[in-house]
Parts: sequence; C-alpha cells; structure tokens
Amino acid sequence: MTDRPWLKSYPEGVPADLPPSPYTSLVQLMEESFRQYADRTAYSFMGKDLTFGETDRLSRAFAAYLQSLGLAQGDRVAIMMPNVPQYPVVVAAILRAGYVVVNVNPLYTARELEHQLKDSGSKAIVIIENFAATLEKCIAATPVQHVVLCAMGDRLGVLKGALVNFVVRKVKKLVPPFQLPQAVRFNDAIIQGERGALRQPEINADDVAVLQYTGGTTGVSKGAVLLHRNVIVNLLQSQLWNEPAMKKIPAGEQSTGICALPLYHIFAFTVGMMLSMRTGAKLVLIPNPRDLPAVLKELSKHRFHSFPAVNTLFNGLVNHPDFKQVDWSHLKVSVGGGMAVQGAVADKWIKATGCPICEGYGLSETSPSASCNPVTNTQFTGTIGVPLPSTWMKIIDDEGRDLPQGQPGEIAIKGPQVMAGYWQRPDETAKVMTADGWFKSGDVGVMDDKGFFRIVDRKKDMVLVSGFNVYPNEIEEVVVKLSGVLECACVGVADEKTGEAVKLVIVRKDPELTEEQVRAWCRENLTGYKQPKVVEFRADLPKTPVGKILRRELRG
Repeated sequence: MTDRPWLKSYPEGVPADLPPSPYTSLVQLMEESFRQYADRTAYSFMGKDLTFGETDRLSRAFAAYLQSLGLAQGDRVAIMMPNVPQYPVVVAAILRAGYVVVNVNPLYTARELEHQLKDSGSKAIVIIENFAATLEKCIAATPVQHVVLCAMGDRLGVLKGALVNFVVRKVKKLVPPFQLPQAVRFNDAIIQGERGALRQPEINADDVAVLQYTGGTTGVSKGAVLLHRNVIVNLLQSQLWNEPAMKKIPAGEQSTGICALPLYHIFAFTVGMMLSMRTGAKLVLIPNPRDLPAVLKELSKHRFHSFPAVNTLFNGLVNHPDFKQVDWSHLKVSVGGGMAVQGAVADKWIKATGCPICEGYGLSETSPSASCNPVTNTQFTGTIGVPLPSTWMKIIDDEGRDLPQGQPGEIAIKGPQVMAGYWQRPDETAKVMTADGWFKSGDVGVMDDKGFFRIVDRKKDMVLVSGFNVYPNEIEEVVVKLSGVLECACVGVADEKTGEAVKLVIVRKDPELTEEQVRAWCRENLTGYKQPKVVEFRADLPKTPVGKILRRELRG
C-alpha cells in the first residue's frame, strides 16, 4: 500500500507526517513542562489546584522514595487509583525513577488483581485505601513487596483533607476494613523522599514506559508493552490533530480539559494526562464519572475547552436535567473514543453544546490513538475518521492480503505508536504483529474513497461495554468454576445504554442453581462491567460437529 487517500481530508495545517520528536523520553517531556509552566495549574480536584511546579516537587520526592526501596531500573510499579491528584504525581515519579508504570483498574476483584500483579512482576503498588481490602486478599500470591496507601483527601490541605477522608471512611463507608501492616502512607512517603535525592537514571526512547493490560482472546489479560517513544509520538499526533480547533482558544487563556475517563484507561492516560502535560493545560480530575450530578456540578465551576469521553458518558450527560447548568460554549473539541458513538447521541450533543463529537479509534496496543475525524468537522460522520499523521491503516483478508477500497476486512495499523509486543508473550505477539510491522486489530472495517474508515463488526468475540473490552473466555472460565454449572457460553448483546452488554447462557449440572447464585459468584470474581446483564439457563448449547460452541447462535 503506497497511497494515502486520507491525506486530502486532513484539515489545513496538519502535516501528513510527524516532525522528528524532540524528546528521548517521557521524563524529558515532563521536566520541560515542569520548568515552562511551573506557576500554572496542572490539575484541579475537588476545588483544590495543583500547579506544574508542585507536581514537579512531589513527583521528585516520590521518585526518590521509590528509589530508596532498592528497586532496579526497569522494575514495574502498579497504580490502582481513580482520578485523584496522586495519580499524575505517581506516574511522573515512577518514570523519573526509571521504572515502568502498570495501570490497574481500581475496581478489579482480587482474582483479576492477582493475575495482573503476577504477570507484570510488579514489586510495588500505589493504591487508594478504598481498594486495599482487595489487595489484602491476594498480596501473598504476588511479587509485591512495597505498598503505598493513598486517601482521597491526601492533597486537599489539612482541614479539607481530614473532612473528605472522614466522609469517605465513616459516612459513606467506602473503605472496607483491611490489614496491610507493611503499607506506608503516601504523605509519609513524600516526606521520606524529600529527605533523599533523586538519582537520574539514563532513559531512552526504546525503554518500556507503560504496561497497559488488555483482555486476552484466551481469557487471560496481556500487557501491551508501550515504549517511551510510543506514548510520546501518540500525544504529539493528538496535539497536531487537535490544533485547528484548539488554536481558537483566546490568546492568554489556559487550555482546560476534563478528565472524566479513568486514568488507568489508555485513552485518558495519553490523550488526557500526558497531552495536557505537554501543552501546559489544566486538567480537571473527575474521580467518579458514574455520579452524573457530581460531574455536572464540578463542570459548572470551570471554563473548559476539551472533553474526551465515551458514548455512555456523552449520552448520560446530555440527557441529564442538570446539563444546562454547565457553560458548554467554550468547548472546542469533543473526542469520542473507546466504543462506537451512536448517531442519536451525537445529534443531541451538537444541538446542546454546538461542538460536534469527533469520533476516534485506537487500542491499548496503539498507545491508543490510530485514527480520528477532523476536528474541523461540523457534523458527525459515523466513521472512525482517518489515520493520524505518520499512521497507516489498511484492510486485509484472513491471509493478510490487502483488500480493495470498499471491501470489508480486518483493520491493520502501522505507525510509531504501535506497541513493541505483549509482555513476555511472544506467541500472542506473533498472532497480531506481521513481520513488516503491521498490527492486526481484530476489528472488521471498510475504507471509503476518501480514506475514511468505518467499523462494521468485530472479528473476535470480544464484547465492548461502555468502551471496556470484555472477553467471553474469561467470563466462561470464571463461571464454569461455580459448582452447579455444567457448561456455559458468553456473548455480547446490543444495549441502549452501554453499546453492548454481557449475556451469559448456562447449562446446569445442579437443577437447583439460581440466577442470584450465579450473579453473586460473578460479583465476587469479576469487576462491574464484566458482569452479565442477562443470565439465561438452557438445556444445551449449540455446537459445531467438533464440539465448538457456536456463540453467534446465542445472541438472539
């Protein structure tokens, strides 16, 4: 494939290819921003601001603390927190100290957490106390030797912090009891780190920056290995792509973004946190995007310009009675990612805000952004847009041959943001990476004559719930361990609210097994978005002559 038909759809001023990166590591990029924007607000959280200069100071101290634990360069450090100001501080510290960030979904069960900590070989974890009870259940089976405990109110000042922590612990009872005697409190770790000095390790573009875990087709979560250069390139691509809209912000006004997507998700990590770091933007951290009244109340206090979200969040907000209490008139870019944006939601959004949703596309394996609609569009296209600068996309058949324009096939992606492979899984890497560097996405798409791509289906059985990948094999593996289950199968079904939902079909071994018993087992072993919305009991499952379950026949 030599031509790039999409280039003629690029907005004016956006180059076909990225200029050479000025950075050898994310650390160099962050430290430049710390110097350049020291007095600017970097993060706003529950009415308290944290400047770039304070982020610099705190992350330097926490990096020195981590080094004092005796970790070796390249060791993995897990983070298990919602969107709180400690998150960006800890990310900066891990990278500055020469370690690798392992993002963990804070809602994981002990089973899911144990797998990720063992697979990544994480030696340390920074966790918010709300989820410490989960860690306590599995820590003995993991390589974790060091635990740092954060609390919601850690960085809110003495009085407000104490009040917030009291409400979280005692009033809302969001911190189940736990015993982690070896744990050190975040603020104490900062004090310890301030007494030491940060040794600056040599970090280069090909060093691992992040292990971003993604569901495995085999039911086991795999770590996409993202190098420093992968993440740098992707945030630079996003910056260039957004520039035609962001340059409309009045001169002298600080660009402000809303971070309602969780920072452990690669979309928020790169396009939210890392991009705002590079541009000196203020990021408003939303700890719980499910609490729509609280989200809208927070938004009403800010003048903001960019809002990356998933379809579920756009839909929930635009249909909420408090939506009009927010001033949306300064919004320049609404980026939809993680899952398909529905046309009806996009129509409502542009009518309500005047800012069209630009749908993009990407995966953990592509750091994540691979394509996006031009931010100069005045209407919703229903496509995933065109490849970003320096990115190539094509449609291939099952044998890997290029397919002509207009014919559906698997989307393959090539570009500097594509991962180095899966962590310690050469077999899995070989399934998705071609010898000449193309990543096979597993999504079935089609390209039109202007170079716009549209997703028509998924090649694999993955279910996409509110932008999160759910792999049927994992659900089935968990459910079949329940004593009354003979066999089971899991499929995705259409859902108005979440795009898709999980449907679980069970053949009982014990005729007394109830739906509530199944749901209780799933709650214990699977995080919220993986839990089945529909549980159905059948006498048998449809199968091929060789005994393979025909999942597609269960969708009806």
